[in-house]
Amino acid sequence: MKWYTTPESEIIISSRTRLARNLGKYSFSALLSDDGCRGMIRDVAGALERTPLSAEFSYTDLNEAAPVELQSMLERHIISPFLLSSGGPRGVLVKDDESVCIMLGEEDHIRIQSIFAGDDMDSAFDLADKIDNLIEETLEYAFDKDLGYLTSCPTNAGTGLRASYMLHLPLLERTGQIKNLPHSLGKFGMTIRGIYGEGSEPRGSIYQISNQITLGKAEQEIIAALKNVTKQIIDAENASRRQLTPHQHSVVEDEIHRSYGLLANCRRLTVNEGMTLLSNLRLGYEIGIFKNPAISIYNVMMNIHPANLQKEAGRELSDEEMLIKRAEYVRGIVHKPA
Repeated sequence: MKWYTTPESEIIISSRTRLARNLGKYSFSALLSDDGCRGMIRDVAGALERTPLSAEFSYTDLNEAAPVELQSMLERHIISPFLLSSGGPRGVLVKDDESVCIMLGEEDHIRIQSIFAGDDMDSAFDLADKIDNLIEETLEYAFDKDLGYLTSCPTNAGTGLRASYMLHLPLLERTGQIKNLPHSLGKFGMTIRGIYGEGSEPRGSIYQISNQITLGKAEQEIIAALKNVTKQIIDAENASRRQLTPHQHSVVEDEIHRSYGLLANCRRLTVNEGMTLLSNLRLGYEIGIFKNPAISIYNVMMNIHPANLQKEAGRELSDEEMLIKRAEYVRGIVHKPA
């Protein structure tokens, strides 16, 4: 089962770790020739083939993939916006359940990403660390005994670890408290970003909380700090839900039921409207207005994006066809029994 298909009802949607690595024998990506990049990709793919996990991974040359497939990979968090827009040789090794993606030719040579559903940061880090160690058994990373792992951007040096939680924060967004988080998190070396990380906008009240500092801190120290900050954010979201006045609760409950009605009966639907309505529906499950679903609302959110819709349809869709197809899809989902 893929991480994003797991039924959920908690504020934490996913736990993710990402390790940035470079091979010592090659220049960093900004100065690496195309031939050098292709050599680096062969080296990493070959190193993984020599591990016990090789049969669980498949390789995609991103320069040979169709644009809709690339966009679908972004929508499913398999590749980053940076890798999507990169012009040089690039590829990705993906585990069969999509819990691990090894991006090659990114800002750094290698980005090892592991994602688990819900609150499971330890498993996400353990798996990424295991794969990192397996690769390092046969390849030499760019490493300094004082600075740690060397990276293209100094902010990633040291452990090279970025850990993040994806959270559903509708009440903090509604009350405006979400606007105070960037300043507050910055004091703890953390940051808040949109649904696809750096430079992306939040949709459906979904935010990513991650560390900014990797140098001078051990991996477990970074993860522990992130867990502590995330707990405080979740406590604040839950407090906002408990502190609703009877009138405010009535308004929220009305919006949740209206959202259900629209999703169950709409005939045309945009991505932004769909994300908002699905966010309200997810809140309805979280606060007990509806029974917990037998589906992942976040998976539905991913599937209403353009590339995933077109992949499901098996062809390119016009803008109007996409509005209709998106509405058909969510109508079928919300009518499924819990």
